[in-house]
Amino acid sequence: MFSHICISEILKMIRITAKLVSFIMHPLFIISYVLFFLMQANPYIFGYSGPKSQGLILISIVTISFMFPMISILLMKALGLIQTLEMKDKKERIGPLIVTGLFYMWLYVNVRNNTNIPDALSFFILGSTISVFMALMINSFTKISLHTIAMGGLTAGIMFIIFNWTYGTVDIPFPWFNFQLRISDRLVAMIVVILAGAVGSSRLYLKAHREDEIYGGYLVGVLSQIIAFRIFF
Repeated sequence: MFSHICISEILKMIRITAKLVSFIMHPLFIISYVLFFLMQANPYIFGYSGPKSQGLILISIVTISFMFPMISILLMKALGLIQTLEMKDKKERIGPLIVTGLFYMWLYVNVRNNTNIPDALSFFILGSTISVFMALMINSFTKISLHTIAMGGLTAGIMFIIFNWTYGTVDIPFPWFNFQLRISDRLVAMIVVILAGAVGSSRLYLKAHREDEIYGGYLVGVLSQIIAFRIFF
């Protein structure tokens, strides 16, 4: 009896962890994570001149890449256009993918010629836009994993950024403690790879996708960033 309860609790904790990983690495967060990484790894490639300008860039990019798509999806849920935020039916994902793709296109058009925004971020936003529309096309045939598309893109994007725009270290601020942690950017790359694997495993454990949908997502995400990098440079 005691053993059965322990196993049940362990399985419950694994499920909670899988849901937490899926939430933290939600596809809509990824552009914001890359922006934060660049600001800490190489703030000198941005054109802003102070904290106020930095804050405006942060707010504008997070608003367009995360808040506007999320608000749109919540409105679709409220209007009954989608049944759940998990969008378990691939038909439900068509509207959110179109809206997200349009917002990403809008963001890319605004940043590509903006001297305050580095090419390192612009190409990643282009790759994210490509991946959304590729997901929309593939969604007609199979429910490809949007989480692993995002993680495949994040992994490829971070690798491109590290090999072209960083100086070997990343400073992580802890303003509440007046402390700053400096770590290797190679360690960041390793963490991203581990997170990518954790996200795929979580989606499989939660039975949100089949294995081919998980691996296909990684492939689409990586290819999208490679295409964007080649187009941009």
